[in-house]
Amino acid sequence: MDSPTYEHDPYRQPPEPPEPPRAPRPCDPVAVALGNASLLGIGYLLLGRWKPAAFAVVGTGWLLNLTASTAETWCEILLLLWWAAGIAHGWFLARRRAEHVVRRGQRAGALAVTVAVLLTAVLLRVDAYGIEDRVTEARGGGDCETAVAAQGEVWWGHRLAGAPVVEPGDAVVEACHRLERAASRLAAGRSGSIEDLERGFDILAGVLNKPGNEQTVRTVLDAFLDGLPTKDSCDTADITEWLRGREPTHDVLDRSATAATRMEPAALVGCGDALMDEDNWQQARAHYQHLLDEYPDDARTDQARSGVKKAGLAIELGKVRDLVEDTTDASTGYCDTPAKYSGAPPYRKGFNRAMFLGDTEYTDELPGDWRTSDPTKAALVVCADTAKNGAAVETCYYENDLSEYLPHEVTFYKVKIPLKVYELRTGKRVDPREVQISGGSCPSVLHYEYYGTYDYGPGSEEFVSTSKSDVRDAFWPVVKR
Repeated sequence: MDSPTYEHDPYRQPPEPPEPPRAPRPCDPVAVALGNASLLGIGYLLLGRWKPAAFAVVGTGWLLNLTASTAETWCEILLLLWWAAGIAHGWFLARRRAEHVVRRGQRAGALAVTVAVLLTAVLLRVDAYGIEDRVTEARGGGDCETAVAAQGEVWWGHRLAGAPVVEPGDAVVEACHRLERAASRLAAGRSGSIEDLERGFDILAGVLNKPGNEQTVRTVLDAFLDGLPTKDSCDTADITEWLRGREPTHDVLDRSATAATRMEPAALVGCGDALMDEDNWQQARAHYQHLLDEYPDDARTDQARSGVKKAGLAIELGKVRDLVEDTTDASTGYCDTPAKYSGAPPYRKGFNRAMFLGDTEYTDELPGDWRTSDPTKAALVVCADTAKNGAAVETCYYENDLSEYLPHEVTFYKVKIPLKVYELRTGKRVDPREVQISGGSCPSVLHYEYYGTYDYGPGSEEFVSTSKSDVRDAFWPVVKR
């Protein structure tokens, strides 16, 4: 059996002995705990633990973001637990090390960072409380402008250090923005837009549903009411009518009804007067009457009664004029549908001026001071129908050598005119129902016209020959009572 042979290698170095395991470096548990109290993982860095340090920073950032975005107290409690857990965990890891030393420099540095972080958080939170106190005070005084300005001082640092503190101020700002929109709507409503008025009050009611907004709502409402009455009385009347008709909500908004009750009477009278100037008689009378119905004890009732009477007369007069204009004969317009005009002169004993309508062949011959076209000056309306044969006066015979049909017998009749006579002041019909006009008959020469080839002579019936005095005598009983 052969034995192995070993040769000597002069260039080969003997292997180095393995390094002994490195002992954990000494640490200061107090410094570690203080470092972790900064919420920045500094304690882990002092232990040389990079991953826990990174995890601590990420966790702190996530919790701060959660607190700032939700503004919930439970998030702050969770952040506080995270802070305590980081301190405890760093202390525990440091205490597990075999060797502990007191590192005053580390303690001082960790304490400085932690104090700076915590002091900054405390100062920001105290400032947040101060801001919110000013926001609350301004809201309590109904001053939205100051409240919004105070809340505008909040920045992300306040939200990180005290999100639940500043979050109510955000709600105040939102409410104030809504009130600003309400004020804009109400301002538009002052021009008479009931739709804008309704929308503005809906916004106020919505803001008022949130506790603490009564004074800011009151401020907006007072500003709106202070702008009343408007320059346009009719707009004011529409607004006050809506405010009084609004269903009570038993809150600050009901003050509007009280203000409307105070302003509405003057608005109704003013609007009535304006409508009268515009000849809008119907609407004017409605406004005057509304005052009398709703405010019978108001000092303006006499003025309203006078307005109702004046508007009523104007309405009657307008109707009469329209009917007169539509009259073409004794069966149309006023003659068919008589109407009263209470402002007409009374139908009294003696002479009464009249409006003569219908067939005016004979009435145009009446004296000018008997006739008028103005309803305000007429006591009567006389509708004359087409003339008919009245009482027979005389029958005469006429001869003409040129006509084989003569001698011819002709009967002369009075001119009978059927009448409809109305007392304009009441619109009621009065007598007489007809007149007969006398005149001359059987003239020595009878003039007539014929058409066609043959002359058949005059008609057998003829009207008497009338004069202006005959017409006046016939119509005198009509205008004289």
